[in-house]
Amino acid sequence: MLFNSFEFVLLVAVSFAVYYAGFLKHFQVHTLITASLFFYGYSNPGLLALFLASVVINVSTSYLVVYGKPERQKLFATIGVIINLSILAFFKYGVLVGSLFFNSNSSAGSFLLNIPLPIGISFFTFEGISLLIDAFKDRKRAEFQNLVPRSFKTHILNTTFFVAFFPHLIAGPILKAHDFIPQIGTKYLKQINWESCYKNLVMGYFLKMVIADQISQHTFWIQYPYFEGHSSTVLIAMLFGYSMQIFADFAGYSLIAIGVAGLFGYRLMENFNFPYISTSFSEFWRRWHISLSTFLKEYLYIPLGGNHKGKARTYLNLIITMVLGGLWHGAASSYAIWGAFHGIALASERLLTSSSKKQQEKPNLVREIAGGFIVFSFVSLAWLLFKLTDITHVFKYFQAIVNNTKKETSSKIIVFILIYSVPVILYHAIYLGKKYAFINTALRVLAPVAYAIMLFMIITNSGIGGDFIYFQF
Repeated sequence: MLFNSFEFVLLVAVSFAVYYAGFLKHFQVHTLITASLFFYGYSNPGLLALFLASVVINVSTSYLVVYGKPERQKLFATIGVIINLSILAFFKYGVLVGSLFFNSNSSAGSFLLNIPLPIGISFFTFEGISLLIDAFKDRKRAEFQNLVPRSFKTHILNTTFFVAFFPHLIAGPILKAHDFIPQIGTKYLKQINWESCYKNLVMGYFLKMVIADQISQHTFWIQYPYFEGHSSTVLIAMLFGYSMQIFADFAGYSLIAIGVAGLFGYRLMENFNFPYISTSFSEFWRRWHISLSTFLKEYLYIPLGGNHKGKARTYLNLIITMVLGGLWHGAASSYAIWGAFHGIALASERLLTSSSKKQQEKPNLVREIAGGFIVFSFVSLAWLLFKLTDITHVFKYFQAIVNNTKKETSSKIIVFILIYSVPVILYHAIYLGKKYAFINTALRVLAPVAYAIMLFMIITNSGIGGDFIYFQF
């Protein structure tokens, strides 16, 4: 069920009415669990079996982690994490195993190559792992024991709700148990921050339906073999356009998720913080897909040793974390290469800035502009590995950029991409301008007009609706 569909709007409206009905206030969690399971199984009810199996595994193992025999608690946590990762690996990487080790005509090869990818599996699997690790790490701390209450019935409800809550279920933000479960409780209509919900929803739908869906009609030509017929200028413009599209698409989804969750009284973490103003790769990963980057840092990079085991180990940990983060997106080699590129960039940047002299240098506008250009260019080039998952097509695309300088340039594609990229550029520019008092004054006056214009554009100028890019992960 797409966020930009009538069915979704109806689901939210009906759930909202039942949720805040006074005589049903003690069943708010039950209401949202029911709505979430309907949401997840709407297009493919068969997926519910896997989802519920994942919930059962995480409910039972996390309970045993806290209330099982002390000498076996670590074992239960380990078993739970292994099962979660095994389920994720089977469905996401079974196709890769089948293509590498089995003949496609064999029964095993045919089975592995035709394994369906359950939507959102990467997200709800990570959240199950978060519950297990948080429960194990903090099981002896009184303030964290509420993550796994003594009542098994309450634990079932809390865990199911935590994993299933439909605004974040398909594409995040990735929730951490210690952030979300303490929020569970009775909510009241008067507590809703209507202004925040309105702004998040309007901005989210605008980014997705007006910007991303419109640009997608022209970045479509990035696909092989269509790109071979376009000039070098158009090929570069389409890379820029896809960078704008993937931001608008995913940031739009996250804002919608945050806005809908707010209607039900729950706070989801910010997932994007104006990433394209970043002047370093480390800053980019503090601003892009924040829920994933913080998850990888908290549950992978730090357990690997972080930056506490020497410089060489730090660089290796960065690269391993980013490669695994790339593979989290899918089994294609392009995702691993994408992760490796970012890991090497982070490690190289850390190496170059490790001297105390470099760290003490005062901010320099020219250096920041140059850094921003390098980071954005690198990130935009790397997004091609998301669009073209066949690595040979990626090489052919770059060859076409070099070889197609004399082909006729389609100005229509370039102009269209530039027009629909302007709002994304302004979105980031306005954020930069907030340090000036007159900009803040102007924003207070013009913000209501801007949101009204965006709402009007959503109604009158939306592109051809399609899946969110991150649904495939």
